[in-house]
Amino acid sequence: MSGKNLRKVRAILAGGLVLGVGAAVTLAAWNDSEFAQGTFTAGSFNVQGSNNGTDYADHEAAGGGLKLTFGNVTDNLSANETVYASYWLRLAKGSTTGGTLQPAGVTVAEAAGVSDNADAISYVINQVPAGGSCGPGVGTQVASGTDLRSQTAGTVRGVPLVAGANGAEGPAVQLCIAVTAGDETAFDQGLSTTATWQFDAVSG
Repeated sequence: MSGKNLRKVRAILAGGLVLGVGAAVTLAAWNDSEFAQGTFTAGSFNVQGSNNGTDYADHEAAGGGLKLTFGNVTDNLSANETVYASYWLRLAKGSTTGGTLQPAGVTVAEAAGVSDNADAISYVINQVPAGGSCGPGVGTQVASGTDLRSQTAGTVRGVPLVAGANGAEGPAVQLCIAVTAGDETAFDQGLSTTATWQFDAVSG
């Protein structure tokens, strides 16, 4: 083989070696993939009230507020007298997260041109310890008002709400609402007043 042809063969072989190396690199570039996925389901949060600690239901509008029983003197309240009513709240079955119960104030339903004793009645709301009873000086204050049209600033304290385990109802929180009539100079005979307390439950 002439020197010229030998150089051609060497050039071809060299090219083949380059091509061979290139093919080997291509074959070594394996491809694979991984995927991650998450499912996000909204939780549930629902608070219910009871006036006897046994029967619970939703009362989500002021017009459908739960009727509380203030002893046996609601229709015969006297000046300087204090009456008490228990109010239980809990997170309903299926609630998946806890939260805080926050007293949001009180309003009075007033008919045009009709007087009432709202300005002459004060109130205090206490949280009753488990197994306690609603009465004078029992529990820890969560809100108060010098009259039935207001909630005194600085007296409000949130109350924890706990969700039940495995979808069950949460443990109940008992509140005691104490209502006190003013003296004879302010508390007038024969007038009727309907007050509605609002409690907001916030999850988290």
